[in-house]
Amino acid sequence: MAGRLLSTFWRCTIAAVFVAAAFGFQPTKVSAQTPAQAAGQMTTQVQNLAAPQSLSAAPLAPGTGYAGSSIVVPVPGGPPIAPPVAQAAPVPVPPAGHVALAVAARYGQNAQPISGGLIWRVYAAKPDDSGIFRLIKEDRGAAPTFLLPPGNYVVHASLGLASTAKAVQLRSDSVHETFDVPAGGIRLGGKVGDVRIPAGQISFEIYTGSQFDTSDRRPIAQSVLTGDVVLLPEGTYYIVSNYGDGNSVVRSDVHLEAGKLTDVVVTHRAAVITLKLVNNPGGEALANTQWTVLTPGGDVIKESIGAFPRLVLAEGDYHVIARNEGKIFQRDLKVITGVDGEVEVLAR
Repeated sequence: MAGRLLSTFWRCTIAAVFVAAAFGFQPTKVSAQTPAQAAGQMTTQVQNLAAPQSLSAAPLAPGTGYAGSSIVVPVPGGPPIAPPVAQAAPVPVPPAGHVALAVAARYGQNAQPISGGLIWRVYAAKPDDSGIFRLIKEDRGAAPTFLLPPGNYVVHASLGLASTAKAVQLRSDSVHETFDVPAGGIRLGGKVGDVRIPAGQISFEIYTGSQFDTSDRRPIAQSVLTGDVVLLPEGTYYIVSNYGDGNSVVRSDVHLEAGKLTDVVVTHRAAVITLKLVNNPGGEALANTQWTVLTPGGDVIKESIGAFPRLVLAEGDYHVIARNEGKIFQRDLKVITGVDGEVEVLAR
């Protein structure tokens, strides 16, 4: 029964997003594949979630999440800062007819305690007449104590998308339970060459398993932005990095360790191109122009309308078609990684 609860909670839990500082570690490069003509690559850095080291130049821009107490933000240039440790509070004397249930969590067996970001829920062990397991108590402390009548319960602990559940029986004496939540964190960012892609121009999707698993899957986290930290169960994940809304897509596998924060920087081989339809070289762009960008094989990459459409295109060759006032104009285009600029199509 606890297993079925855990499965239900997994689908319903929302990914926790954290903002943390970046730390200096030597990167390990891992190859990645992209459907574009040129392959990208991924760089990873791993550090301890609960005891980060001193700060170096921050490689990632701030994300849009909220600060998490399980990740310590050091002072720039200062010494390493020890993380807060969840201290077991004295168990209160329960009122008559109640038993104390003290709970705490750690990243795994013989691992460090989880000091924040937890959500605890206590459910009745049996469903009610409508088939629903009734929520009895909820707490967001690191090591709360629940005062409950004697009986059987299911306690669920979640940290981001990582969670576990345990059946607990309360009789007359106080009960202490420690839950293992083998969660790891992943923080994402992107670059072209040595230049960081600005926040808001790149987003990520996260899937369970490897990119080479061909089964139909849905992302467990979508629209993840630069600098956001998503907490997930320990294991292998498949990251899809989308730079812009064109064809600059990089797919990468990464393995997360419990209690570790893994920084992932995806390198895209792409450039930002602005299109213009002009009567003469260097002339004014013609308004109300319809644009189509295709591969040499005729696959449509992007369609847009406007005088100055701005596109992110993967490195490679393209064919550009501009339609204006019932006339069609064309030219070929070669995109080189990191070489941004304007491309003019002559209205002739």
